[in-house]
Amino acid sequence: MKVAIVLNTSWNIYNFRLNLIQSLQEQGHEIFTIAPTDGYTPLLEERGCKHFHLKMDSRGANPLKDAALIFELYSIYRKIRPDVILHYTIKPNVYGTLAAALLRIPVVNNVCGLGTVFLKKGPLAIVAKLLYRLSFRFARKVFFQNPDDLKLFLDKNLVQKQTVDLIPGSGIDLKRFAPVNYQRNSTFTFLLISRLITDKGILEYVEAVKKLKAEGVQARFQVLGAMDPEHKRGINKELIQSWINSGTIEYLGTTDDVRHFIQQADCVVLPSYREGTPRTLLEAASSSKPIIATDVPGCNQVVEHQVNGLLCKLKDADDLARQMRTLAGLDDNTLQTFGSNGRKKMETEFDESIVINKYLQAIHEVK
Repeated sequence: MKVAIVLNTSWNIYNFRLNLIQSLQEQGHEIFTIAPTDGYTPLLEERGCKHFHLKMDSRGANPLKDAALIFELYSIYRKIRPDVILHYTIKPNVYGTLAAALLRIPVVNNVCGLGTVFLKKGPLAIVAKLLYRLSFRFARKVFFQNPDDLKLFLDKNLVQKQTVDLIPGSGIDLKRFAPVNYQRNSTFTFLLISRLITDKGILEYVEAVKKLKAEGVQARFQVLGAMDPEHKRGINKELIQSWINSGTIEYLGTTDDVRHFIQQADCVVLPSYREGTPRTLLEAASSSKPIIATDVPGCNQVVEHQVNGLLCKLKDADDLARQMRTLAGLDDNTLQTFGSNGRKKMETEFDESIVINKYLQAIHEVK
C-alpha cells in the first residue's frame, strides 16, 4: 500500500513518527511524507520516504487563507494516489481530510491537541468547530491522545462515535529514553522543555522562578527550546533576553537530542495550558525523572500527583512556585520513588508499540 503521512514539519515526522514509518516499511508499505521542507527532510528521504513539499504556515489561524491548503493537498494527493493518508495536527486534519474526501481516499486522523483558537470563545472558535464537524465526517478513524479531548468532540457532535479511538499520545521509545540512575545535583535543577510561547506556561514558570529566588531558594532554573517570536502567542526576544541577562533562567537554546539535558536535571516542569499528550513529560518520566505539570487535560494523564510528580493549578505562578519548592525539598528516597513510578507508568501505559499497533490495525482495516 501507499501510505502518506502529513504533518506541519518534517522535523516532527522524523523525531516522533520514525518508528511507525519503519514498522510500515517492514510490512512492505511505500511511505510518502508531506510537510514543509526543513533540515530533516533529507533524513526522511535517506530512510526511504518519498517527500512532497507543502506550503503551510503552522502559526496562523485564518480559515480563509488556510483553505488554500485544500487545493494544494488535493493536487499532491491526486499525484501520489495513496491508499490511505495519516494526518496529524490541526490543519492537516481539517483541510487534508477535505482534500482526501474529494478523491475518496480513506484517512486516519490524530488529534494531537486542540489549539488555543478552538478552546476560546469567539468567531474563530465557531468556525474551527464547524470545520472539524464537516471534515471529520469523512475520516475512517480519529485517534485522540487524551480522554478529555475525545469526550469534548463527542459531546459537541464533532466526530462520529464509531470512528474514534484513544492512544497514549505518540507513545515513548522506552529503549531510547532509558531510566537513569538516581543522582541528586548539588544545586537542585529544574528544566522546562518547550517552544517559547505563552500557551506552554513560560510566563508562569518565570514568575514562579522569580518568587523562589526572592525567597532564597537555591536552585537552577533551565529552559530548553526554540524562541518563536513570529508565532501569534510567541514571546518577545527582548523579554527572553532580559530573563537571561538578569540570571532568572539559564537558557539552553535548542537541541536535536534532549536526553542529555533531561538526564542532568532533577525535575522536568511543564505548566502548559492544555496538551494532547505532552511529549517532554513522557520523555522525562521514561528517563525516571520526577515531573511537575498543570492539572489540565493531557498533562494530568501523565502526572499522578504525589506518585510520579506534582500537579499545579492552571495559570497560577504562586501554586507552581509552591509545587516546585515542595519537590525540591523532598528527600532522596521520595524523589527516586517518583522517578521509578514514572518509568513504570510509561512501560505499562505509554509504550510506543501500543500506538504503532493501533495504526497498523487501522491501516489494515481500510484496505
